[in-house]
Amino acid sequence: MSNTTTTPAAAEVTSSGNGFVKISGIIIAVIGAIMLIGGASTWVLVQNSLADERITVAEDADWFANQEVNGPLTAYSEALIIEQHALETSEGKTYAELDREDPRRVVVMNGSFLRASLFTSVLAFGVSAMAMGVGLMQVLGGLALVKLSKQHQV
Repeated sequence: MSNTTTTPAAAEVTSSGNGFVKISGIIIAVIGAIMLIGGASTWVLVQNSLADERITVAEDADWFANQEVNGPLTAYSEALIIEQHALETSEGKTYAELDREDPRRVVVMNGSFLRASLFTSVLAFGVSAMAMGVGLMQVLGGLALVKLSKQHQV
């Protein structure tokens, strides 16, 4: 068995190390809280913006038929059915495949724009969810560091 003694210089290094860990933990937790709040705020903003458009999922959609588009799943479902409708209108041709003078080209173009907008909202929901998840993990990690710094004080 060895007897370890702590010299004043070693105690000072340990104490300042704990201060760094504590400050780092606080900074990580604060940044995490900002990310969590920012992600949640963005989610609500996108959700409210979609709801303000008063879009309803088409009745022939595979999922969420006749429901209000106000979340990632309903937006995705509506984007899929818009594509199906546009392809039915154009007999399976995409915008680029239609002749420039084909009157269906405008319908397919509008469908493409709507789909892109809906997919953008789906992406925004995903990034918001990721920011909230990462923010939560940072808050928990930061708090763990603060707690560890308190346990190892000399």
